[in-house]
Amino acid sequence: MSQTTRRTLLKSALAAAGSCGVGSLLSAQEWRGTSRRNSRGLITREVQSSIDQGLQYLVQRQTMNGSQRGAFGTDGYRANTAVVGLAGLAFMAAGSSPNRGPYGANISACLDYLLANTQSGGFVALPNARTHGPMYGHGFATLFLAEVYGMSGAAELRDTVRAAVKLIVDTQNADGGWRYQPVRSEADISVTVCQMMALRAARNAGIFVPNETVDRCIDYVTRSQNADGGFSYMLSGGPSAFPRSAAGVVALYSAGMYEGEIIERALKYLDDNLPQESTFRGNNHFFYGQYYAAQAFWHVGTQRWDRYYRMIREVLTERQTAQGFWTDFICPEYGTAMACIVLQLPNNYLPIFQK
Repeated sequence: MSQTTRRTLLKSALAAAGSCGVGSLLSAQEWRGTSRRNSRGLITREVQSSIDQGLQYLVQRQTMNGSQRGAFGTDGYRANTAVVGLAGLAFMAAGSSPNRGPYGANISACLDYLLANTQSGGFVALPNARTHGPMYGHGFATLFLAEVYGMSGAAELRDTVRAAVKLIVDTQNADGGWRYQPVRSEADISVTVCQMMALRAARNAGIFVPNETVDRCIDYVTRSQNADGGFSYMLSGGPSAFPRSAAGVVALYSAGMYEGEIIERALKYLDDNLPQESTFRGNNHFFYGQYYAAQAFWHVGTQRWDRYYRMIREVLTERQTAQGFWTDFICPEYGTAMACIVLQLPNNYLPIFQK
């Protein structure tokens, strides 16, 4: 079966799934009223307004027609599959799914773009696209595809997710991690957590992931932990830093390790090193760090999560521009998608984040 035929069948299957229940013509406000889960009052009206503005900005920045259908922005990282995957997750975190909900059409466009740019070997990447490393794009894109597959069960998507997962499994290096290119060479904790989250989402959706791959990832991440509880960037050593330490915790969570001395020491490091307001501005890895910190505290719950979320919702609402986006050195679509995902965690919609 050709890729074009597979995409056509998938689109039909998703359209059929979306025709059940609440339709896609509801407004965002009506949709939340019918399907939003209890957020324990953490998503205030001000925060929801901030989320709505951010999602609308993404809607406005997405191309909905032509060969670039699903891409975001007009230059720079517009062809980057990571940005498309993250934006799709931000829309899904609001409760929409392909062809269902106020952002259903946007999610479907994200899906179309990633499927159109999935290579024969399962690599989700656009050749010559601007990227910090194509395995980042592949990891975030596979995470999104696996979440869609888990929600829809569309048989036509299963082979694509399987191929994307196989590429991740086949490119794990001897130490148990991954790096920028789909080859078995170096590894760093940043790219590694991206792949491990994709594998966890795929496994949750019923896609086979070898236990050996997961075990080797756990070994890599635990060997990356420093004496202070944080994580170094590579096994060769180096200081701890908040963004990659938050990523290290999420990598272990994604591998099924939720407790123990390693986790407790890492969480204490995060507690002790939460960025202060004075350090938020000018931090090139701010959104990356908060994307993972939010997940780390969300899964551990209790007072840690409440304290963190109340802090980050204030910071994010204050940093949002009047046009509804958040600035980032990669691109505003990336920063906006990350911010919207963080702010919407209490909705508990995305399977990868659900407790």
